[in-house]
Amino acid sequence: MSKNTKKTPPAAATWSGRFAEPVAERVQRYTASVSFDQRLAEHDVRASLAHARMLTACAVISKRDLAAIESGMRTILAELRGGKFKWSLAAEDVHLNIERRLTALAGDAGKRLHTARSRNDQVATDVRLWLRDAIDAIGVRLVALQTSLVDLAERHAATVMPGFTHLQVAQPVTFGHHLMAYFEMFARDRERLGDCRKRANRLPLGAAALAGTSYPIDRDMVAKELGFDGLCENSLDAVSDRDFAIEFCAAAALVMTHISRLSEELVLWMSPRYGFIRLPDRFCTGSSIMPQKKNPDVPELARGKSGRVTGHLMALLMLMKAQPLAYNKDNQEDKEPLFDTVDTLDDTLAIFAELVAGIEVDAGAMRAAALEGHATATDLADYLTKKGLPFRDAHEAVARAVRAADARGCDLAALGLAELRSFSPLVGTDVFKVLTLEGSLASRDHAGGTAPRRVRAAARRARKSLK
Repeated sequence: MSKNTKKTPPAAATWSGRFAEPVAERVQRYTASVSFDQRLAEHDVRASLAHARMLTACAVISKRDLAAIESGMRTILAELRGGKFKWSLAAEDVHLNIERRLTALAGDAGKRLHTARSRNDQVATDVRLWLRDAIDAIGVRLVALQTSLVDLAERHAATVMPGFTHLQVAQPVTFGHHLMAYFEMFARDRERLGDCRKRANRLPLGAAALAGTSYPIDRDMVAKELGFDGLCENSLDAVSDRDFAIEFCAAAALVMTHISRLSEELVLWMSPRYGFIRLPDRFCTGSSIMPQKKNPDVPELARGKSGRVTGHLMALLMLMKAQPLAYNKDNQEDKEPLFDTVDTLDDTLAIFAELVAGIEVDAGAMRAAALEGHATATDLADYLTKKGLPFRDAHEAVARAVRAADARGCDLAALGLAELRSFSPLVGTDVFKVLTLEGSLASRDHAGGTAPRRVRAAARRARKSLK
């Protein structure tokens, strides 16, 4: 062999005819995605079959080719589902691995499948199909968590607890009302995910590498078979857009933010200084040195994982911020953050639905805490205002009463009628009704209020919305 004789590149590369030497082994490992994108395999098969049927309908490939492709894909699906499919790093990604296997099974028909498409529009289609299914599954998880919240809220529609601002006792609320606040957060999350799904559910296939294809194709036929709502209208945008992944990760980050807020409260409420709740043992761990400990590890870890998911959102934003049109290899980096976001969110929601359902409440501890910090001070100010005193004057009078109660180390209601009247002559014997926790709760009997009657009504509406 002369020195000028060029080595023939390995057959593994579909683009090998252009190159004089094979890809370096380290580069092959660095650029391959098959270790993580193989989870797209069944979606790739599904999209490929729709593409093949369209090519046949448009007389681009023969019916015989289609039959061979369909037969080969049936075998591949069986191998995938049975764990017998042999993945090859040399084939780079899920798409080429499946194409190689199909060609081995179907011969030239397998080679013809890639007519009028590129891996650029192929991967964009597969990821959208996969994410669409993931969003649907996460929606089911959210409903399960919301159901657990409603169940617990209904049982504790009248269980009084302190409401906080700045982590200081503010006004009495019910535990059910507090839980329903989280229901509303997760309801917005479901709406956002549903809205995100609409924009993800557009078909890129047919855009080919970036400019479309010269073959006569019917993109609407493929979109209909795959259940897409419509087409990506611009071929350049179709192959390079990852807005749908970013939008999903943004919605997921908000879900995890809400989970994190709930987790923070569960951690506080479980501490001996609060003692409001007990979590089931199966969601907690002990200490390797302190035998008395029962640690709320699941809420703590979920609180931490919220940062992980938000980090994935930032990674995708940075991934896309400087990319020119159209497709760039950078986009291979979209999958691991997206996949991990879905996995983390799915696991977290599944666990929290069961965790919330298992919460035990110490109503006595909640009530005792609500009696601290003069939680009904605002009710006293409202009482005086209803008697004709301007609110700012009422606020001042009650502030002086609170200072006196603090000095004596007692609750406002313990001051007695005479002393309360020293702060305002408008105080009458009916004042003690508004200074009770139950009186405070009952007075907030309006839509969105914390009165037990309103909490039960909100829970009923919420349950209907989940059907």
